[in-house]
Amino acid sequence: MNHGNPDPQRHRVGVDLDNTIVAYDALAVQMATELGLIASSERIDRVELRDRLRRQGREDLWTCLQGEMYGKQMSQASVFSGVTEFFAASIQRGDTIIVISHRTRFPYFGPPVDLHAAAWNWLENFFFSRPQQLLLRENVFLEPTSAAKLERIASIQCTHFVDDLPEFLLDPGFPTCVRRILFDPLRRYTRRALPFVCLHSWSDIQSHIMDSSRRHLA
Repeated sequence: MNHGNPDPQRHRVGVDLDNTIVAYDALAVQMATELGLIASSERIDRVELRDRLRRQGREDLWTCLQGEMYGKQMSQASVFSGVTEFFAASIQRGDTIIVISHRTRFPYFGPPVDLHAAAWNWLENFFFSRPQQLLLRENVFLEPTSAAKLERIASIQCTHFVDDLPEFLLDPGFPTCVRRILFDPLRRYTRRALPFVCLHSWSDIQSHIMDSSRRHLA
């Protein structure tokens, strides 16, 4: 199994954590229902819930909910479909997977829960403890700021980076040599003119990177 060093024939794929690997939609709906923010029969996703609370002037409430999801409740969050298959296929090709997340140590509002510890525990349960080692601990970086995340992507020499936030991929400080991939499972950005590829599933991302490998070797 090769998690190894930079190699021009191999990819070093950087991946965001929250809302890219970790799926929070079901947890967000469950928490909002328990708090009486939405009806139990209502069909809504995490982004719609966030936008509704913001329109209602309840941004602080959303921030508290997000802190709960990223902290005490994170163990209840799931893995996006196709992530583990993508990691396994990447390792089989000899590529390296590196998780780089912008995650503060403590929430902006609410109890001072250690958000880094919650992330490490989640990764332990879903990745580190698997019989097949899909991710190495030394290839996970939880950065306190967006600027630090950008610096890490550059210093790690990622060939690709997958993120769910177009505004992060559009940051002027984003390394120009890194191929950007927007993970857009809810298809919110499909019709927008973006200077990078926009994909809707991890199987699409896997196919895209495999195709780029074939073009590189052709």
